Amino acid sequence: MKRNNAEQIGILIRNFLRQESLESPLNERRLISAWPEVLGPTIASYTRELFIKNQVLYVHLSSAALRQELMMGRDLLVRNLNRHVGAQVITNIIFR
Repeated sequence: MKRNNAEQIGILIRNFLRQESLESPLNERRLISAWPEVLGPTIASYTRELFIKNQVLYVHLSSAALRQELMMGRDLLVRNLNRHVGAQVITNIIFR
């Protein structure tokens, strides 16, 4: 049997997600799930709440010292999180 219009399943799924406007929410969920992997369990233990709104990641921290430390490396952190997901999901991080 000859297949003339065969496409890779990954491309078909990606196109479906894009058509149904599910790609962005899925990438946002992946990024939030990647937070403990990228920053490690110690820093993740000081994190109380994460959410994304308008391509900005809001992070509530329970340590003021850690907040200051993370603010200094914010640009690198944005790049690492986006690279981990494989898409431009966030443009900034706000620590509270």
